[in-house]
Amino acid sequence: MAFVTLKDIGSDFHRLERFDGRAFVRWQRKMHFLLVTVKVYYVIVNPRPPEPGENEEESVAKTREGLRWDQDDEICRGHILNGMSNTLFDAYHTVKTAKELWNQLERRYITEDATSKRFIVSKFFDYKMVDGRSVMEQFNEIKSILDRYSQHKLALDEFIVVTSIIDKLPPSWKNFRNSLKHRKEDINLDELGTHLRIEEDLRKEEKSKSEGEDEEAKREESHIEGNWKSYARTVAAGWFQFGPDPPVESWLVTSPDLDR
Repeated sequence: MAFVTLKDIGSDFHRLERFDGRAFVRWQRKMHFLLVTVKVYYVIVNPRPPEPGENEEESVAKTREGLRWDQDDEICRGHILNGMSNTLFDAYHTVKTAKELWNQLERRYITEDATSKRFIVSKFFDYKMVDGRSVMEQFNEIKSILDRYSQHKLALDEFIVVTSIIDKLPPSWKNFRNSLKHRKEDINLDELGTHLRIEEDLRKEEKSKSEGEDEEAKREESHIEGNWKSYARTVAAGWFQFGPDPPVESWLVTSPDLDR
């Protein structure tokens, strides 16, 4: 099995041909792949987490999320800028966020010709969600593709959009995908996003609970094993002290309490 290291990824960024204003779509595809690989592309499609509320425990978690997003946004913006020619770097280095930079480049270099329109249409219909990445992150990525439809004055029926996105859900979401397909009421794009967010949050909670139960089971197993080892050592000590025929009272050793 081949493993990808940070050194390999850094080398890939270094080998990426610097964007000089030509062949933007090809350069963007390569940059997109590399940003996903280093797990920072999400800042382009996911907004910054909201500021923490009054709950102290929630406040700490939200603060950490915000700091991580800020750091990843700076890394993502840096990778995009480093993939550009010196002239373009000088022109765009003052852009504050990775998303703003990404969108400015798209507006400037994806022209409204037939080739670009075909690219955007095919990018939506060819998109497939995968396991191992946040479904909401991928959903927002699809929405960013759909935003380009309006830029190019392209229209797509919302029912078709929602149905297509449901079909794009990853393999592990098969049952949820089927439940959405068999709903009697139609839902719009925003409602679909709400359903996906709730389902993903529930899955995260179940995974966290399952991992906690596994840890508890391991601790209990370790406790029982430790009791048995202590019991065995006590019995062995009695054998060595009294020989093969020890007095009966020497064997009156309390067995480990397996219910503890």
